[in-house]
Amino acid sequence: MAFWLSAALLAIGIGVALPVAAQAQDKTTSSAAKKKPVRAKKQAAKPAAAPARPAASAASAAAPAVAAAASAAAPAAARQGPREADYIVAVVNTEPVTNNEVRARVARAEREARERNIPLPPIDELRKMMLERLISERAQLQYAREQGLKVDDAALTQAELSIARQNELPSVEELHRRVQAEGITLKDFRDDVRNQVLLAKLREREIEPKIQISNADVDAYIREQTGARVGEQQLNLAMILVGVPERSTPEEEARLKARADEVARRAKAGEDFAKLATEYSDANNRGRDGGVLGLRLADQYPELFVQSTRGVRVGGVVGPVKSGAGYHILKVLERKQNNDLPEVKIRQTHVRHILLKVGPSQSERVARDRLADFKRRILAGQATFDDLARKNSQDDGSASDGGDMGWANPGQFVPEFEQAMNNLDPGQISDPVTTRFGVHLIQVEGRREKVLTPDEQRQLARNVLREKKAQEAFETWAKEVRGRAYVEYRDPPR
Repeated sequence: MAFWLSAALLAIGIGVALPVAAQAQDKTTSSAAKKKPVRAKKQAAKPAAAPARPAASAASAAAPAVAAAASAAAPAAARQGPREADYIVAVVNTEPVTNNEVRARVARAEREARERNIPLPPIDELRKMMLERLISERAQLQYAREQGLKVDDAALTQAELSIARQNELPSVEELHRRVQAEGITLKDFRDDVRNQVLLAKLREREIEPKIQISNADVDAYIREQTGARVGEQQLNLAMILVGVPERSTPEEEARLKARADEVARRAKAGEDFAKLATEYSDANNRGRDGGVLGLRLADQYPELFVQSTRGVRVGGVVGPVKSGAGYHILKVLERKQNNDLPEVKIRQTHVRHILLKVGPSQSERVARDRLADFKRRILAGQATFDDLARKNSQDDGSASDGGDMGWANPGQFVPEFEQAMNNLDPGQISDPVTTRFGVHLIQVEGRREKVLTPDEQRQLARNVLREKKAQEAFETWAKEVRGRAYVEYRDPPR
């Protein structure tokens, strides 16, 4: 189904960690908005176009969306009228939150609400909401720094490139020009982007390793999104019916019951069930099909049949069981789970990489310098990616294949790798990219549309559910971090 595909990819994309407009922290919610979901959420309940990465709504917003992306860092209040003197509205542990920061967030919330036609609460309530978000975010950033997490310049550049691509801008330089044209300093913009990447890294470290998704969760999700009865039990039964006519006398019914008992005894003793059906069944076709009823979902059989055969092994015979039609002898021919899924297409990327691990014998800086030199040599025609990967890559799974990792589905790699890969056109080579595994040089060989197998669709659904559960867990964790922080409120924002 088109909707499920789009929703799946959108959710997977969140792991890229650079929501345009820093939306992971600042999606506007209110009591009114909860009663009438924002447009993006509405699309998650109905068929939609094939997906994009996280913040797909921003991808079509072009220049106006760039302003939305940056306004958390913007002196937006200054553009709304005479500039007031800034002042501290709260202190989180030792760090201040200023009135201008709250005003910038309010301005952004108002702009996004206008673009999406979402009602907002009264201005005083909105200011309080934005202040609480800033306090929560500040507490998380402090915790991230305490844990030693950092965002290097290369990760920041990749994040900016993602914003540029999502807003259909040709380059990061053009993104910077648009941001500055909105009256936002480049430093404020980049600081905000860096903070959002840092928060995403924190979430990846604190939340995602704890998320578990069961097969039952996957089945339920696919049923919900596609209507497919995936995961439900299917049964194939054979039946012999000894019919009991209406208004039969007790003597007639006793005779027919004895006949059914005898047929059941012979079937359980191993006689050919199909032959017995042809000889004794009073069903519509008189058993000419061997009594076979066919493979179907269990709930498409009479409840009497399902309950009577529950727990019976394949090949087992039960009965006779009584219904309004007479006495039934049932044989379980087959049990299986329904795994039929609708056709789903997805964009795959053919990618290769060179991995240099970081440790006592090789620092991150040394690894990055070596990979930068590899890229220079490849572009100069002095070496090939394949040859350098075979000789230098420390990924045991791909080095012998010249770094070839095959065709990858969205969400298959860690966010930093995925983001850099998605920013490349076929044939391009990335700058060195740091992940938890080391430092990578990445090359995209090509892209294609592929019809997913049922197993691949299930993995895609698993990725979606992982992201959903991670978001829920993150919200709970964020409240705990906020609760541990010392917060001193000063003058209210205005």
